[in-house]
Amino acid sequence: MSSPRTSPYGASPGADVVLHGTVSPGFEEVHEAFRRNFSERQELGAACTVYHRGHKVVDLWAGWKDARTREPWQQDTCTLVFSTTKGMAALTAAVAHSRGWLDYEAPIASYWPEFAQAGKARITVRQLLAHQAGLPALDEDMDAQKLADLDALARVLARQKPAWEPGTRHGYHSFTIGWYLGELIRRVDPRHRSLGRFFQDEVATPLGLDFHIGLPRDVPASRIARLQALPSLHVLKHEHSLPWEMILSFLWSGSLTARALGNPRSRQLSDFDRPEFHALELPASGGIGNARAIARAYGALATGGAELGLTPATLAALTAPPVLPSRGTKDVVLKAHTAFSLGYTRHCPTLSFGPNPRAFGTSGAGGSLGFADPEAQVGFGYVMNRAGFHLMNDPRALALRESVYRALARLPSSAARAA
Repeated sequence: MSSPRTSPYGASPGADVVLHGTVSPGFEEVHEAFRRNFSERQELGAACTVYHRGHKVVDLWAGWKDARTREPWQQDTCTLVFSTTKGMAALTAAVAHSRGWLDYEAPIASYWPEFAQAGKARITVRQLLAHQAGLPALDEDMDAQKLADLDALARVLARQKPAWEPGTRHGYHSFTIGWYLGELIRRVDPRHRSLGRFFQDEVATPLGLDFHIGLPRDVPASRIARLQALPSLHVLKHEHSLPWEMILSFLWSGSLTARALGNPRSRQLSDFDRPEFHALELPASGGIGNARAIARAYGALATGGAELGLTPATLAALTAPPVLPSRGTKDVVLKAHTAFSLGYTRHCPTLSFGPNPRAFGTSGAGGSLGFADPEAQVGFGYVMNRAGFHLMNDPRALALRESVYRALARLPSSAARAA
């Protein structure tokens, strides 16, 4: 037996990893791509699920959920997925839109009057969900204790001044988009539920998702994979994976990039992989779940959203071309050209989901990914516990989704053939 491959993170299962799960006929190439992530790309533990036309065609998991103990990744293992959470949270806005509670074109202040402070009276829901609101950073330092008090957090959010004229630019609202959306959901929901509770009641339960925005106490810690991440300064060794301008901006503590990505303060991604953060509702960054749940949710979206009661108007809005900022697509936080719409990332130089421009989804720091492709009727989910350093296009997720589309192209009746 060959020795496990080593990396800066330590040993990984390597070529000898045992893969678990199933693939439907025609999707065997996805199984091979998943295996090669372990043998060639230093995967530690991971899972990948794909839905096609409402049917689960790929459901794979392998590796270790904890590198220290070498406990195996199980069928029900969940993990922290960072910004892949944004796509799941955006589903709450889509549900509220379909029910007539939320208008994407309305000013946020029409639902939340206190939000109008500091020149924010005209910011629309659409601008917030497109990262155009000018609110990627807060002037007040945040920590787990402050984030647990939703009423106090709402007051901090309401008094924040935009960093640019809303609608003219966009910049990744890494944490803040979730906090603002969370308060907005509390305001428009007739029952005034928190976003995490709303998501559980209106999205997770109807679809049977093992995904949580705010981890319940009854979920045992033994089910959660342990994240392997290197200190933030290790990013300097990955200058070809991230925009160099972004790295330089992040190193300057006063920059918008550093303020947006560094509050709450952390030394490395794994700082958020602790019980005090797991319990918080962090709709932009704190979701804990598995690939099966992510793919199931996006699979429902890819086939019309009827299971969630989404209307044709909502689906049309989600798949319409994004309304881009007036001063161009250069992201003032990430320092790369990006595109966002209604809580989702859209086709752009930093992330292409596949051949169909109507596809939408979100990726997470470290490499996780979820997306829906309504043309191919595909829902995709990938999660892992070894954090990479790519901005949005982690090679492991890229290899998997490319294998999915190659498989679809070979299916005689695949909708992907028309793409």
